[in-house]
Amino acid sequence: MSLNKSSQKLYVLMSFAMLTWAIAWTSAKILNRYLDFYDLTFLRFFFGFISLLPFVIKQSFNNIFSINNFKYIIPTSILFFIYNICFFKATFYGDAGKGAVLVTTINPIFTFLISSILIKKISKNELIGILFGLIGGLLILNIFNEGILNIIHLKNIYFIICGLIWGIMTVLMSKAQKNINSLQFIFLCYLLTTFISFPFISFDSKILLLNFDLKFFINFFFVSIGAMSFGTSVYIYCTPILGPVRASVFIFSVPLLALSIAYFFLNEPIRIEVICGGVISLFGIYIVNKKSAVN
Repeated sequence: MSLNKSSQKLYVLMSFAMLTWAIAWTSAKILNRYLDFYDLTFLRFFFGFISLLPFVIKQSFNNIFSINNFKYIIPTSILFFIYNICFFKATFYGDAGKGAVLVTTINPIFTFLISSILIKKISKNELIGILFGLIGGLLILNIFNEGILNIIHLKNIYFIICGLIWGIMTVLMSKAQKNINSLQFIFLCYLLTTFISFPFISFDSKILLLNFDLKFFINFFFVSIGAMSFGTSVYIYCTPILGPVRASVFIFSVPLLALSIAYFFLNEPIRIEVICGGVISLFGIYIVNKKSAVN
C-alpha cells in the first residue's frame, strides 16, 4: 500500500514538473517583450541557483571539486548558456508551441544518435526509430511545403540548435551523474552559467526589474524557479526511481501541453503538420526507448 502511495506521489510530482516545462515555452515568448536574451538568461540562472541553495547548503561538496568532475561541469554550463540564448531567440522569432513540440521530440533522437556514435553500436530497430523522429521533425518544420531552406529560417533554426545542444548535454549529464550527486551537479552548473552570462548583461536591467508588471514576474517564476528549479530537480529525482521508459511517458505530455498553452495564451494556431509530426516523432522515441528497455 505504501509503495502505491509512494508511486502516486512521484506521478503527481512528475505531472507538475512536465506542466512547468510546458508553460516555460509560452512564458519565454512573453518575457522577450521585457528584456533581451542575455539579460533573461542571466536572471534565469541566477534565480535558479538561488532557489536551489536551501536544498544543497547542508550537503558536503568535499568530493566534487576535482578535475574529473569539472570536465563535465564546465562544458555543460557553457552549453546551458548557449542553449538558453537560443531558447529565448527561438521563442522570439518562432511560435512557442511549435518549438516546444519540435525540441522535445527531436532532442531524445539527437541524444540517442550521439550516444550510438560514441559507443559505435546501433540496431536496425533503433535506426527505424531515428528515421521516424527525423520524418516527424521535417513535418513540424513544414519542409515538404516550404522547402528544405525553411530549416535555416530564423523561426526554425534556433529550435533545431536547442534540440541538438540538449542532446549533447543529456549525454554529458548522464556521464557526470555517475560520480556526482545530481542536485549538486545541477546547482554548480547553474552557478557557473550565472557567471558565464554575467558579462553579457546590460546593467540597467537590474534597475528596470523593479518596474515590471505582475505578468512579467508570473512568467519569470515559471521560466526560472518553476521549470528550472522545480521541474528539472523533480525529473532528475524521479527518473532513477521510475526508470527511463516510464519517465519518458511523462515527457511525451510536454508537446501537447505546450501547444495547448500557447494556443490559449498566445493565440498561436495549432497546425495539423505540427500535430502529425509530433505524433510521428514520439512514436520514433517510443521505438528507441522500447528497444533500450529490452536491452
